[in-house]
Amino acid sequence: MASIPILSSMPLTKSSPLQPLMVSVSASPLLWSASTSTTTFRRRKHCPLRISASSLTDSSPLLKAAHHTVDTYIRSGMVVGLGSGQASTMAIQYLGQQLRTGAFKDIVGIDFAFDDADVIEEGTLIAIIGRQSSRDESLVQEKSILNAAENLVFMISKNQYKSGLEGSIPVLVDSLNWLEPAEEIDDLFLGDAEVWRRPSIGHADPLGGDFPFITREGHNVLDLIFTSPILSLEKVAESLDKIDGVVDHGIISKFLCTVVIASESGLCIVDNVSKNPVKGA
Repeated sequence: MASIPILSSMPLTKSSPLQPLMVSVSASPLLWSASTSTTTFRRRKHCPLRISASSLTDSSPLLKAAHHTVDTYIRSGMVVGLGSGQASTMAIQYLGQQLRTGAFKDIVGIDFAFDDADVIEEGTLIAIIGRQSSRDESLVQEKSILNAAENLVFMISKNQYKSGLEGSIPVLVDSLNWLEPAEEIDDLFLGDAEVWRRPSIGHADPLGGDFPFITREGHNVLDLIFTSPILSLEKVAESLDKIDGVVDHGIISKFLCTVVIASESGLCIVDNVSKNPVKGA
């Protein structure tokens, strides 16, 4: 079974965050990598994309997206890391098969990253992640890996790519002083959204119940729940970034990326290019 150096957003060992680990690719829950080379990007959209029958062993649209991502964007000599997600799990398993057959060699660097997203805004390609993250996952570390990547691909289903997004945005705050930023966020989005502290077990309520969710870094998660379409995810991210006490949030808004959209009719590939890209979100 092939093993490669990875970067993980999950606590696979006691190693420090973002330190290279040696793990089996096929046993890993998600794959990441990043590019250090300068790349010329252009906007393009191809729908649908034909996939060769020889590269697929299943008819799942997300599996096709995973295979396309590995076949198209990963090259020998890259460094690969880990995160979480259904499509990424499929991609890791497929990459493990490719490594064992010798299709890739010398996978040693961070040159490219791929991930799942909860939803992605049509047109802007701004993504939301972390809606259902577990205690073992780290939103902070996940975003730091994405930020280190020069090239990024999200793999999603067609129903996750839409305009007029609604629903929750996870916001990380310090567990010892969560109420003040929660009240400021509530005032900022009054009438458009509600702020609930995520519980670890039991029923949810605005205060998080008797057992509020605490991340492995010691943060509470505030779910900023929009009950009407969000006019601008980018402006929401900018507003959250300015609030004292907010550690991070689940909006990915300042990354150059490609989105592989899976549906029963095939794959749709969409690139997003900012005129003045800024790394980090």
